[in-house]
Amino acid sequence: MVNYMPNQSDPVGSVSAKSWEMSLGDFLSDSVQRSPEKVFVEVSGQQLTYSQFQDQVSQTAGMFQALGVRSGDRVCLLLPNCTEFLLCWFGLSLFGAISVPVNTAYKRQETTFILNNSEAVALVTHDSLMDVAHGAVQDAPGVQHKLVVGMDTNLVDGWLSFSHAIGSAKPLSSIPTVSADAISMLVYTSGTTGHPKGVQVTHKMYVAAGQGFAHWTNATADDRFFTCLPYFHANVQYYSTMGTLAAGATLVVVGRFSASRFWDQVRSAKATVVNFIGMMMPVLSKQPESSSDKENTVRLFYGSPAFAPEFLEEFQERFATDIIVGFGMTETCYGSIERIGASRMANSSGQARQHPDPSFVNEIRIVDDESQEVPLGTVGEITIKNPVLMLGYWRNEEQTQLALKDGWLHTGDLGWTDVAGFLYFVDRKKDVIRRRGENISSQEVEDVIKSHPSVVDCAVLAVPSDLGEDDVKAYVSPRPGEAVSPETVIRWCAEHLAYFKVPRYIEFRDNLPRTPSLRVRKDMLRQERDDLTQGCFDREAAGIRLQ
Repeated sequence: MVNYMPNQSDPVGSVSAKSWEMSLGDFLSDSVQRSPEKVFVEVSGQQLTYSQFQDQVSQTAGMFQALGVRSGDRVCLLLPNCTEFLLCWFGLSLFGAISVPVNTAYKRQETTFILNNSEAVALVTHDSLMDVAHGAVQDAPGVQHKLVVGMDTNLVDGWLSFSHAIGSAKPLSSIPTVSADAISMLVYTSGTTGHPKGVQVTHKMYVAAGQGFAHWTNATADDRFFTCLPYFHANVQYYSTMGTLAAGATLVVVGRFSASRFWDQVRSAKATVVNFIGMMMPVLSKQPESSSDKENTVRLFYGSPAFAPEFLEEFQERFATDIIVGFGMTETCYGSIERIGASRMANSSGQARQHPDPSFVNEIRIVDDESQEVPLGTVGEITIKNPVLMLGYWRNEEQTQLALKDGWLHTGDLGWTDVAGFLYFVDRKKDVIRRRGENISSQEVEDVIKSHPSVVDCAVLAVPSDLGEDDVKAYVSPRPGEAVSPETVIRWCAEHLAYFKVPRYIEFRDNLPRTPSLRVRKDMLRQERDDLTQGCFDREAAGIRLQ
């Protein structure tokens, strides 16, 4: 275990025993008391100090309560990166209600599933997403309240203006007690099943994540955290937002990642700590070199996955910064991480993350299919145990029991550890595709393709991407006598799936290899040749763009 000695500049150095066991409301209050007039967040040029943010959170909570939202109710947030997302998340958490972020790339059918599965009583969306939101609520009878950000007039069918609703609301007269073990958010993540699963994230998971991230990054109140990652993902929630609160720092949020604008945005933000997802770093490294590459204030990048030592050295030298990587997942904010300034092991994701409070114990264990620990250096499933694991998957006891066994989270990922406890990720045990920061269920994509009237069968799997993660390939079997073009398959997918789920590669097959039980043998497809991207239709090479 890491021995931690606090110092005066470390905002989490004075944590008391089990300090993570508190609600988001209490954690926010502690941050406000330290620096009420300091800027907490900057979004689209709008700044809110810690005290201003807390006041607006209380008013947002009052607005939801006035609408009839109660503790334990779910409210879906189909919102881009905006101040309103933060206000809704913290406002609902203030009285024990639950936020449910929805991927902004989702289409009507995907959004409807989230609304119905979470049994949401309300939906908050943005003017730019009204077409999807309005269509989705038609098939979600449980949604009683519909609010839209950025539209104040010409509202129809019971939609309310968010700004008008909050403008007429009163702050909470008293703050109710909310348990640290209460659910703050359902974060839907794709898995081996056909639909996403709702990870039940508790208040203390967020608090521990923030305290840990400030500790791991050596953050102080002078830091300026920067994120271009979407708020419907756990990364920006756990680390950028909660880490900022723990450090008493400032968070700068932009709408999305743009390689061409990234460094100008970072310089404008005077950013010192930046979170990334895997595809960002290779993309940035492939941008033309500039004499201004070193002209930035970023002292640290944090993200995943692990990179080759040569890549890390080149990136750090070119942009005059440092990088640490880690292994984590929505189901727990604690996995593994490298330590700043410590010796790194090539291709490793670091060691088990530790909290500044030594009573918090986080362990990583590699096990076989019978959940028995395997010897050092042996590949097995990565399992994690700590005080802030998810409660389980929402309304999905079967998947919860598979993931949580005897207090250990079974990640479904394969890896191994060395004698010093460094973790090395190997592959995914689950049949999940990781594309540009998004988890994709192959079954979900297969179900959409197979629903085309001219397709009889389909198999979808991951193939290597030149950006360092995965791309999506579909093997399609047309109905006998039917002529189906790759463009037809692409258009069909684009109509029913978020853009990142649409296959890049299409290969037609009359028949697919099968097991005796008639399941497709994806292992045989993977072994057919070394490069599965050759000899098939390539959407990007054909110039078909989805964004």
